[in-house]
Amino acid sequence: MRSLLLLFGCALTLLACEQTQPISLPTSPEVIYFDEPAGPWEAAFPLGNGRIGAMVFGRKGKERIALNEETFWSGKPKDGNNPGAKAALPKARKALLAGKYEEAIPHILEMQGPYSQSYLPLGDLWLDFQGDTSATYYERTLDIATGLTRTKYMQDGTTYERELFVSHPDQVMLMRLTAKGEGSLDFDASLTSKVRGMAKLPEKGLLYWEGRAPGHADPSYLGDRENAIRYDLPGMKAGMWLKVLVGQEHLVEDAGLSFPALSIRKAKEVVLVFSAKTSFKEFLAGDLEADVPASGLEKLGLKSYASLKEAHVNDYQALYQRVNFDLGFNEQVSIPIDERLIAYDQGGLDSGLESLMFQFGRYLMISASRPGGIPMNLQGIWNQHMRPPWSSNYTININTEMNYWPAEVCNLAELHGPLLDFIDRLAVRGKETARINYGAKGWVAHHNSDIWAPTNPVGDYGVRGGGSIQWANWPMSGGWLSQHSWEHFAYGRDTAYLRERAYPIMKGAAEFMLDWLIKDQKGRWVTAPATSPENTFKTPDGQKGAAAVASTMDMAIIWDLFSNCIKAAEILEIDEAFRQKLASYQANLFPLTIGQYGQLQEWSEDWDNPEDKHRHVSHLFALHPGKQIHPLTTPELAEAAKKSLELRGDDGTGWSKGWKINFWARLLDGDHAYKMIRSQLRPVIPDGKTEYMSGGGTYPNLFDAHPPFQIDGNFGATAGIAEMLLQSHLGEIHLLPAVPSAWGAGAIQGLRARGGYTVDISWEEGKMTGAVLYVEHEGFCRLRYGDLVTMVAVEKNQTYDLSPQLEIFKR
Repeated sequence: MRSLLLLFGCALTLLACEQTQPISLPTSPEVIYFDEPAGPWEAAFPLGNGRIGAMVFGRKGKERIALNEETFWSGKPKDGNNPGAKAALPKARKALLAGKYEEAIPHILEMQGPYSQSYLPLGDLWLDFQGDTSATYYERTLDIATGLTRTKYMQDGTTYERELFVSHPDQVMLMRLTAKGEGSLDFDASLTSKVRGMAKLPEKGLLYWEGRAPGHADPSYLGDRENAIRYDLPGMKAGMWLKVLVGQEHLVEDAGLSFPALSIRKAKEVVLVFSAKTSFKEFLAGDLEADVPASGLEKLGLKSYASLKEAHVNDYQALYQRVNFDLGFNEQVSIPIDERLIAYDQGGLDSGLESLMFQFGRYLMISASRPGGIPMNLQGIWNQHMRPPWSSNYTININTEMNYWPAEVCNLAELHGPLLDFIDRLAVRGKETARINYGAKGWVAHHNSDIWAPTNPVGDYGVRGGGSIQWANWPMSGGWLSQHSWEHFAYGRDTAYLRERAYPIMKGAAEFMLDWLIKDQKGRWVTAPATSPENTFKTPDGQKGAAAVASTMDMAIIWDLFSNCIKAAEILEIDEAFRQKLASYQANLFPLTIGQYGQLQEWSEDWDNPEDKHRHVSHLFALHPGKQIHPLTTPELAEAAKKSLELRGDDGTGWSKGWKINFWARLLDGDHAYKMIRSQLRPVIPDGKTEYMSGGGTYPNLFDAHPPFQIDGNFGATAGIAEMLLQSHLGEIHLLPAVPSAWGAGAIQGLRARGGYTVDISWEEGKMTGAVLYVEHEGFCRLRYGDLVTMVAVEKNQTYDLSPQLEIFKR
């Protein structure tokens, strides 16, 4: 029986000046606390069950709950493939191989297809409370250990409290409102949306809204343009339902309002239940006039609020409690989170904020990605804009992949499922893109996709300048996404999954790469056009470009894909001839190269500018998430990667900082990784602006600030912290590979290692004091701690205690 890490806190109380009862401030390290309502959206609390997303503002006079449903997108399935690309490709390659990079640009633009679609806001639930909005005490909290948010305030002798959660077992959002004291609950509940639709009251105690998504929404980066949002094209339907579950006797049927609403008067307790559905599945199947599916509220009639809450908490904690992380208790837990961020940024110590950052990433994944759903987009499942930043879609040249970096190592493997399912869909459509656009076998995907799984390079066929080739024309996503299929097997060792799903995906991506590769003048396999997302270069003769030959990232992704594919085929004992072909190509790939500044070159030529501070550090893919570079296996290349990081600098967007935590962890430099954690926790004031260079940090509600909000930075940070404490990508379990000196003592329980292992680790004064290994498969396990290495024969379903003397290690 695994021992659980217990987190204790001392209770603090505050006596409100006009009240007689004490109010307890939050004392749990897993509670996020504010002492005022949310102003901007980025200060509201996120809730979700993988499908329904909610942002809770906690306002006193007029509460807003912004709502999303994971499948509510603009557009419809369409063919974005471009037969003309096949003729343009050899022209582009001829120019690139001749070093005429600017001449290649118009030919590359000719290979583009239509832009992808946008993830849309569903609506807003408004609770308009009657009377005075002043309060003598206020608090709102989000408990990430239970998935519950509460708003509590005192007014005129009455304590008002609202508790919300979004239930995965029952697929609804529930809200319990209470009034304790002389006052009562008097409010009007209404539903609105930025999408065209209409609300009505079909029966007593039920409010219904139905609308339709636009058939097209231009990406926001195209700026203001005519017909950016089009309702004259087919779009999916959506419905929202709000029902009074408890308190119907306090409904007022005619409150004199000019809009449909549920009006409650003189109540002491009210329970509201919200449901939302779209016609996505019917729409995907080709029925463009399908009705919105039923709400599913009928089954809740016989359930109590307490039982619904218990089911939610049990379901949520079954996932959340798998991992515990303790860096020691500190009294800052009872300080409002926005104040904690400011104090931390000014140099304060707050280890609880750092462990909270780690667990908040796991909270977001549990809330936004559940089996059977679709993968998290650029904003998870939370978005309030009709034309959100970068369409809030799937940017698959890093951001989508980064979203799922914590899934396996942080013991949430089944939540990886939506991405793995989406990769299967991409492979089907990507096979057609490979054939039509390039005359190639296998499957391909590019920089951008959406819920409909398009695989073409976006850019509107190069019209009006098209999409910039520094990001749009990047056919390497299939190779990177295939790594997720391999990693899901590597952690779980399910050979049936490898045979039936992962290997076919990997093989198809490798088949495309074999056809995509061409030989350069020295007979080496290279890619062309080759970009390094999303950077540019300048040649010594003055040419400015984004596409060249054999970018370092291209070569690293292909090396990684071929390595994983070969290993998978060996495990399955199949495809020997294909294995040999991959190994032959891999041995002759354009090599990783060290440049004039001692850096790992970003391009095949030594064009790197030491003043370049670009947010993408794509050429370090071989360091992370790849495994081609590591201080223990390739020390010279590791030093070159380190030099590249030093030249690029520590600043950048939020997600870029998250990636850099992982880079420094892989370089076994825990103190620099910790420096990046502190940098990523820099407080950012929400202003809606886009910063590409030095604006990254954290919003008041702990959402990652690109800025604007982009959720991948949260997941990059969580994965990076795990990487500091446990690594297993080199065929061994490396314990505490990059624990920083700032974390003198701590414990982590429940991290996963490749090979089918779960690991607990504790340390004091920077030294490991104990470790426990939980084994799922028999075999041999190689363990490393510092310079100590040992090989252990392990048995299935056994536990190995390595503490306290760690005698299992030997030199």
